[in-house]
Amino acid sequence: MAKKPLKKAKATKTAKSKTVTSKKTSGKISAAGGNKKTIGAKKVITEKERALREANAIANSEKKKLSNKRPKKTSTPKQTTSLLDAIVDGMQEKKAKNIMILDLTEIENRVTDYFVISDADSNVHVNSIADSVEEVVEKTTKERAYHTEGRQNGEWILIDYINVVAHVFLLEMREHYNVEGLWGDAKITLVN
Repeated sequence: MAKKPLKKAKATKTAKSKTVTSKKTSGKISAAGGNKKTIGAKKVITEKERALREANAIANSEKKKLSNKRPKKTSTPKQTTSLLDAIVDGMQEKKAKNIMILDLTEIENRVTDYFVISDADSNVHVNSIADSVEEVVEKTTKERAYHTEGRQNGEWILIDYINVVAHVFLLEMREHYNVEGLWGDAKITLVN
């Protein structure tokens, strides 16, 4: 009697392995996607789609973190101005492009008082700008960032100083997320 269950188990095992094999070999290249492949019913995403999904996940987690448990910071206008200047100096030191300061102080449901936004040509450039910002701010104002996010992929690094948040984008990510457009009511200052 013990021999019959063993045979059944073997038959089930081979049936399962055939099913898995047939799913793996039935992949098709879709005509619309070009380099997208479908494996069975699952779609393999391209590198660009994966990067955009990761950036969206980072943006959503940042939004939650910034709005939920964000401490309040009291600083004088002079301290805020010196922090803004230090952030801009750190960006300019590594040749950041399209530096903008968004003044959010007049907006009622703001997360912070100021955004400083810049972009770069490569992931390495994004990381070096972010490093420079943190170094220059610490040297000149003795402040350390409350939170930093995005260093893993180097496409959008956010450096949070509570009342001022610095964003360093890869150019295509900046165009995609359009933070300036989202905060269209802010007073925008372009830095040369």
